[in-house]
Amino acid sequence: MDETPNCRTQEGDAQDPFDILGQFLDQDGWYPQQLEDRAVYRVFFNGKNGELRCYAQIHHSLEHLLFYAVAPVKAPVECRPAVAEFISRANYGMRIGNFEMDYSDGEIRYKSSVDFEGETLTHNWIRNAIYPAVQTMDRYLNGLMAVIYGGKAPADAVADVEGDGG
Repeated sequence: MDETPNCRTQEGDAQDPFDILGQFLDQDGWYPQQLEDRAVYRVFFNGKNGELRCYAQIHHSLEHLLFYAVAPVKAPVECRPAVAEFISRANYGMRIGNFEMDYSDGEIRYKSSVDFEGETLTHNWIRNAIYPAVQTMDRYLNGLMAVIYGGKAPADAVADVEGDGG
């Protein structure tokens, strides 16, 4: 189990970042589901291009919030090199977060994080980690699908998403 955080509210009372995260997710309409006895919530996001399974996790000992937006498809083995190129091209120039792919099973996700060491985790910090992740995954999802199912060249798929190509 993670150690208790050393975070303080403005009033000086200890406040668990996982509780703050849960409050935000409840209030913002995410309907969080805690996973087992872990400091992880599962939530879902219905984007324009598909439904995303997402995970919001607190690492108490590091005082980090990690948020993952998981693509609704996995890359088949034969497509993984092309998907890796797609996410590498998409990652270039990203300011908040990055795409990742697990080569062992083809899972593709977008990760965003916040280091709140020595600070109280706020709803604004949570919002600023979560929304860019789901919006970016949703934005790039059609390009990802074109690479996996349409055989589109990764460079062309990223250019289409970013508005640089036809």
